[in-house]
Amino acid sequence: MAKLKVGLIGLGGIADFHSKGILESPDAEIWAISDCNAELLERRSKEWDIPASRTYLDYEIMLQDPELDAVTIGTPNNNHFEIAKSAIENGKTFALEKPVALNASEAAILQQLIEQKPLPHFICFSYRYKSAVRYAKQLIDEGKLGTIHHVYSQYLQSWALRDDIPLVWRFRKELTGSGAIGDLGSHILDLTRFLIGDTQRVLADADTVIAERELLDGSGKGAVDVDDYCHVLSRIEGGISSAMMISRFAYGRGNYQQIEIYGTKGALIYNLEDEDTLQVKLADENDMEFRKVEAPDECKVGQMQAFFDLVNGMGDGYDATMTDGYVNQLAVDAIIQSFTEQKWISIKKEMKTS
Repeated sequence: MAKLKVGLIGLGGIADFHSKGILESPDAEIWAISDCNAELLERRSKEWDIPASRTYLDYEIMLQDPELDAVTIGTPNNNHFEIAKSAIENGKTFALEKPVALNASEAAILQQLIEQKPLPHFICFSYRYKSAVRYAKQLIDEGKLGTIHHVYSQYLQSWALRDDIPLVWRFRKELTGSGAIGDLGSHILDLTRFLIGDTQRVLADADTVIAERELLDGSGKGAVDVDDYCHVLSRIEGGISSAMMISRFAYGRGNYQQIEIYGTKGALIYNLEDEDTLQVKLADENDMEFRKVEAPDECKVGQMQAFFDLVNGMGDGYDATMTDGYVNQLAVDAIIQSFTEQKWISIKKEMKTS
């Protein structure tokens, strides 16, 4: 089988992750690259030995390349909608970083376009590819936890504590859509849906800790208009009660993620910091205390390799689709509405597009 010719759109930090997965795979190669930053484009072209004829300041031109098999979209959030829309219109398979759009109205348009013009696609909810998460899903699907009653989750980072960090795009609503809840919380919302089911209603509290940051050009300060942290109570389908804590201001935390799930016959704790781990206590196994378990080999799969498998018609059915991205954005929007209006918000699956 010939290697897939993959194009990268957006060459910032996430491109390191995408490119690593491509370079390590026997099934793909970096064929073309695109970014609006000419200096970055030139540097990446030298790094990956991409000829000038396949480097693009305009992603629209790259998407018209008939030899291109697929693209990854790793730009700031405000570009996701237009680039994904163009990929669909050009019939290009794509892997799109989350969130899929700035709001659920945009996400609904993308979902409708995919329904009208189906093609393989992939939303990069990265933590679906942690072996401990996949093993947790296996145990839940096998009924090892019995009837689930509670889910408690955290996603904590500390990088935003530094007041010398300027007003980068992640602090600007027009570029990112939301703050910590969209950046980090979207991953927890997806994991909850992947493992258990849809979130049905939410009650949230959030705030901005550092209200102003230096502008990138050093000309003064600008307002931070997104949340720095967000705490959410929610109900998941089946009457499951959930509490979620999201923050970019948790001192000492690098990339701390934990999900605890409690049922009538068992419980599990998934944790991610440097590596993903899973602890379980199961009645069927006569466990007297929580014990660490190793995920079986079939639970070990890399995100980018999963994308290439999908493109080659060998997906395992666990990959996130545009529907997952749309439902995720509905939940994010409902959480923002909840902490803005200070009340419970029910998540409606249907939303009019504009």
